[in-house]
Amino acid sequence: MKAYLLLADGTLFEGKSLGVAGTTVGEVVFATGMVGFEETLTDPSYYGQLITQTYPLIGNYGMNSQDKESDRIWAKGYIVRESCQYPSNFRCEKTLDAFLKEQNIVGIEGIDTRRLTRILRSHGVMNGAITTEYSEEKREELLAQIRSYSIVDAVKAVTCSEPTVHGKGEKYKVALLDFGCKNNIVRCLVKRGCEVTVLPAFATAEEIKAMDVDGVMLSNGPGDPAENVQIIENLRSIMALGLPVFGICLGHQLSALAAGASTGKLKFGHRGANQPVTDLAHDRTLITSQNHGYAVLGDTLPAEMGKVSHVNANDGTCEGVAYTAWNCFTVQFHPEASGGPRDAEYLFDEFIRRMAQKKGE
Repeated sequence: MKAYLLLADGTLFEGKSLGVAGTTVGEVVFATGMVGFEETLTDPSYYGQLITQTYPLIGNYGMNSQDKESDRIWAKGYIVRESCQYPSNFRCEKTLDAFLKEQNIVGIEGIDTRRLTRILRSHGVMNGAITTEYSEEKREELLAQIRSYSIVDAVKAVTCSEPTVHGKGEKYKVALLDFGCKNNIVRCLVKRGCEVTVLPAFATAEEIKAMDVDGVMLSNGPGDPAENVQIIENLRSIMALGLPVFGICLGHQLSALAAGASTGKLKFGHRGANQPVTDLAHDRTLITSQNHGYAVLGDTLPAEMGKVSHVNANDGTCEGVAYTAWNCFTVQFHPEASGGPRDAEYLFDEFIRRMAQKKGE
């Protein structure tokens, strides 16, 4: 079956249907990872987006239930050059196409993803639609839908509805605010001796204080960080508790906003497993996995609150903040990346060290 990708600027790509038939509208972004497509698909940070994989063959080791970062696909659609029909891996449970169908996701394959990526790099991310129902008669109607689309209430859509506990009985108690949490953040904490209680995104300082935890983890998540006004206000009160706080991705951005800094949207974002980041305190460069379209504007961070601790070696954007006013440190990248490099996992060890210090160990 034919499928089409129509961009907001009128560019049309013709390919083949992948996943279910139908029409889906979202923000078209590209991810450069050569592996980790299972993690990418199930990362809640892609909520509202149409994911383009720049690597030409996707699905060659199939899908399995153990590598998912959440229970479902949060992206609106999937775009690949070629979808592997006969995956080969001893852990494979199903094909990419079967997984997309199971999740009711509209996708497209067989288009020039290199050309699409060049368009997005030149013009910035833009809205688009994947459809198996395209016709010239309905083109303008579809373009109107595409151009009016925006991602709103993203955190509210992806956060959990009630608390869950992982690693029960472990030494350190951690409250993890779920802004769109990836499963591997929980795994990284549990294997370091943490009992992790995953909380809805809007949990308050009073609720966290009543739990008598040793530290607070702020997860990754989707959308424009500045729209989360209530969460930003909550974070100011949570920081005032004096507990060690570690923030990743959206957690990093929300903390900066709570500290009085500003955020801005990047032209085409950072999405992939090959982003170089310089750790200024240790004078070393890490290869990191990233997935974000917004960034903290480092020069807007009030000096009395803290300082930029990490910068992107490609474009100089802020990739981390070390706070002096709070017992908190945050990074823009993903130290827990399951389908990516592990250069930055030491940051979880720093979080453990801070909790141990707080406990007087």
